[in-house]
Amino acid sequence: MFETTGTIIGTVATPPARRVLATGEEVVSFRVASTARRRTDLGEWIDAGTLFVTVSCWRRLVHGVDASLRRGDPVIAHGQWRAVEYRAKDGTDCRGLELRAYAVGPDLSRCSAVLTRHSGSGSGPASLMRNTCTGSSAEERARVGEHQGDATAVPRASSDRAETQPAETQPVEA
Repeated sequence: MFETTGTIIGTVATPPARRVLATGEEVVSFRVASTARRRTDLGEWIDAGTLFVTVSCWRRLVHGVDASLRRGDPVIAHGQWRAVEYRAKDGTDCRGLELRAYAVGPDLSRCSAVLTRHSGSGSGPASLMRNTCTGSSAEERARVGEHQGDATAVPRASSDRAETQPAETQPVEA
């Protein structure tokens, strides 16, 4: 079977929502707003239309996205495009576009990230990589791995360019 894959670059528009399905499987979904920009003849940038896409994250991606992303964060998501049909609250049948993500991360052209690598089996909360985008809503949650008891502080930037300091890391097994 052929899969249509692609990448969306934008801003997290809704808080990531984590839920457990009847099968016991977990999923985290959020909306991404991707606004096209173009340059005028005068050299000024103006916003064009905005595309809103639902991104769904499954399996190992659930823990990392849930611990890392917040509304307003610059994000890049790559995965499989799917057409979805649903019934709106007013009862009308709707169609939409969803990205079933294989990978999600911060857009480092618009923020900086500090990663904490954990050794282990490579799945579950113990293997999370936490990012915090300076100047974004995630900056308010300035504790790395806060759900794992790691209290390493993320440095605040004094300018547009973040000065990063290495966090304490454990060696990663190859």
